[in-house]
Amino acid sequence: MSIQFAVRGDHIQLDQLLKATGLCESGGAAHAAIADGQVTVDGQVDTRKRAKLRPGQRVVFTGEEVELLAE
Repeated sequence: MSIQFAVRGDHIQLDQLLKATGLCESGGAAHAAIADGQVTVDGQVDTRKRAKLRPGQRVVFTGEEVELLAE
């Protein structure tokens, strides 16, 4: 399944995105998932909790794909 998420401003941090989409219940859960290498950004594992994501990028976590769109 694919989720479309509109980015307010020019970017959103990876941990904030996982929380905002409901894929993680808390910031701590998001940090743990990212640190464990469970999240990919544009097909590559990304372990940076505060990676700045911009419209056009795709994030995959637990089989869910999030497509970032401009607001």
